[in-house]
Amino acid sequence: MNVYPFIEAENARGAGTVKRACTLLKVSRAAYYTHRTGLSQRAHEDATLTEKIIEVHRDSRGTYGSPRVHAELRAQGHHHSRKRVARLMRQAGLAGRALKRWRATTVADPAVPTRPDLITRDFTCTPAAVNTRWCGDITYIPTWEGWLYLATVIDIASRRVVGWATADHLRTDLIDTALGNALTQRSPAPGVIFHSDRGCQYTSAQFARTATQAGVRLSVGRKGQCWDNAVAESFFATIKTELLDRRTWATRTQAHQAIFSYIEGWYNTRRRHSSLGYLSPATYETTTQPATAPAIA
Repeated sequence: MNVYPFIEAENARGAGTVKRACTLLKVSRAAYYTHRTGLSQRAHEDATLTEKIIEVHRDSRGTYGSPRVHAELRAQGHHHSRKRVARLMRQAGLAGRALKRWRATTVADPAVPTRPDLITRDFTCTPAAVNTRWCGDITYIPTWEGWLYLATVIDIASRRVVGWATADHLRTDLIDTALGNALTQRSPAPGVIFHSDRGCQYTSAQFARTATQAGVRLSVGRKGQCWDNAVAESFFATIKTELLDRRTWATRTQAHQAIFSYIEGWYNTRRRHSSLGYLSPATYETTTQPATAPAIA
């Protein structure tokens, strides 16, 4: 029942006071005066901010939680606290996409010679190290036509996916293509490190020849230690959470096109990365290091 007309009538008669009427009807005076004057300024601001939050969350494909929404709003010139953004997201029923646990899928070849770990879990983001240390891995995408396999090459210093490839097989040609795409795109100086797990494709003689001819130094983590290749594993967890696990894929071509749109149109260029101070990889590279001509491999 709307009790405010009774308070208005009591106040108009002069027989009582607003305070007494609110006490009898168990209504706060603040609520009564807010009713009379409309929404408070704070409530109006919250409503306006909530509209902006909904827009940012929608543009992120429903993946951003409050930290990234807050970072995007700040970049747009809206300076509100992260706690306020989180509160309004909860009230609006908005949430980010949580990452799933990693699962080991590496199949090692026990007959191959041991290679050193040149990264030793140093995944520091630093502008000076762009195009000096890369990492990569392979993941599996189910489609109605069968498995699609995705191989990546990621710049550890900027978290940018600098090369990738898909195929309907797990032969070494897949990772050769991904590395070749990265070399074409980035033209790193000789000696760039490529780090991976001990999967048989990465430890094969064919991949060793490809790397040697391109001036790439190969590095591998320890057996059964997914954290030794955490950047590559983290990317796969992200793309599965934000894209691949959110729907079923009828064909390999459909999945490939979606991966292209995600990596080139969202992840590299727009998605805010917590390790980069909530900048996208492309923005991090262009705003935190001087422009230099690429070295010829």
